[in-house]
Amino acid sequence: MTSALLSLSALLAASALAAPAAGAAPQNGRPAAAPAGWERVDGAELASIAGSDGRTPAPAAGGRSASTRADDSGTFALKSVRNGKFTATEKNYPAPDTGLLRARSAAVTGAWEGFAFEWHEATQTYALKSLANNRYVAVEGNYTGDTQNVLRARSTGAGTWERFTLYYNEDVDRWALQSALNGRFVAMENGYPGSLQYALRARSLEVTGSWEQFELFEIGS
Repeated sequence: MTSALLSLSALLAASALAAPAAGAAPQNGRPAAAPAGWERVDGAELASIAGSDGRTPAPAAGGRSASTRADDSGTFALKSVRNGKFTATEKNYPAPDTGLLRARSAAVTGAWEGFAFEWHEATQTYALKSLANNRYVAVEGNYTGDTQNVLRARSTGAGTWERFTLYYNEDVDRWALQSALNGRFVAMENGYPGSLQYALRARSLEVTGSWEQFELFEIGS
């Protein structure tokens, strides 16, 4: 399968920042049911799905497509389908937005665009650790206003705030991430201005289109 990864929900409506609807969040510590057309991917399945065919991988600077090879705990770059940019950790952003994730890099230039995907068997979820600052990516559920539910690499450990369910859609060969904290899918804020433009945010109830869809590239050796 060709590379592809997560997408964050599309239209910038006020409802996107509201509390999730009843039943949207995972129950009993387990991920919610997979959306139509998408299959939940666990640690063993990631290697099987990503390496199951011989399609030509999409180019990525400094990396190989996840479709070429992947395992249950590897290092990857996330490319937004919406704007074609790789996600970077903004470790030089000032507080309180230090470590904000933004789809803004034209290529994988180094640690800024790298994330270690760590599988957790007990919760059937992944934690993402930024190579730029060695911190886990968290959903800022307690932030308010324009920054509510943004993704930020700021945690030294991984709990519910830092866990995500990974989904794959074979028909479109794309990936999506769902927050274990609020049950929302990660979207790329293409229409936001200023420092939050292209920020990743767990705010979509469904995978509605390219806003929530990503390509996944393996990087490193």
